[in-house]
Amino acid sequence: MTDDDAARRAETFAALHHQDRPLLLPNAWDHASAALLHAHGFPAVGTTSLGVAAAAGLPDGTRATREETLRLAGALGALPCLLSVDAEDGFSDDPGEVGTYAAELRARGAVGINLEDGLGPVDRHVAKIRAVRAAAPGLFVNARTDTYWLGDGEGARERVLAYRDAGADGVFVPGLTDLGVIAGLVRALEGCPLNVLYAPGGPPPDRLAEVGVRRVSLGSLLYRRALGAALDAVAAVREGRDAGEGTVPSYGEVQKLAA
Repeated sequence: MTDDDAARRAETFAALHHQDRPLLLPNAWDHASAALLHAHGFPAVGTTSLGVAAAAGLPDGTRATREETLRLAGALGALPCLLSVDAEDGFSDDPGEVGTYAAELRARGAVGINLEDGLGPVDRHVAKIRAVRAAAPGLFVNARTDTYWLGDGEGARERVLAYRDAGADGVFVPGLTDLGVIAGLVRALEGCPLNVLYAPGGPPPDRLAEVGVRRVSLGSLLYRRALGAALDAVAAVREGRDAGEGTVPSYGEVQKLAA
């Protein structure tokens, strides 16, 4: 892929955050899941750090999957879909190291990076965002704050505005489902795209669109549903029931994904 091609792909991905409807971003955990999602009409695919970690037998959120994430980016970066990589907190406290890692992801075909603060110091996350912008120009930086994921939401507004001002292309607030609070953040961000995590039982994408959300991620939901479907199928076989219900790609369809 030429630099011009990479730049066009990055611009296309960024433009998906400025449409009438939010970008619905499904999250894959391996080549087959990403290829399948793209084949069924999703122009952009993210990765899920939980899925990547669990598939490798490693814990999520502990910086244990730095190399696994990089290898997966290399595999998925060759697909025609636009790839955004969940890179936890950049796998380092050092902004320079995070910037270097982001540049490696970009070189492997990623057009975006999801970078979480884990409720660490605001200034440190600001420095990471700036380092990524400098080391990987054009890479869409989705700066995540865990104020609602790990806490009660205190400080969310201040954090997302600091991350926006540091150069983040979008901000991500997982765990937030209150439409009034979401609408307030959208207004405060003044055009910087807000990303929320889809929550079963929470606001559907249409309602999120009405209050100005520009990206809806599925996180680890698809991976966990896949594990649940496997358990349901084996339980059905064990109990003498039909295990063929639901969507089951054929052997041949899965084989074609490798092409």
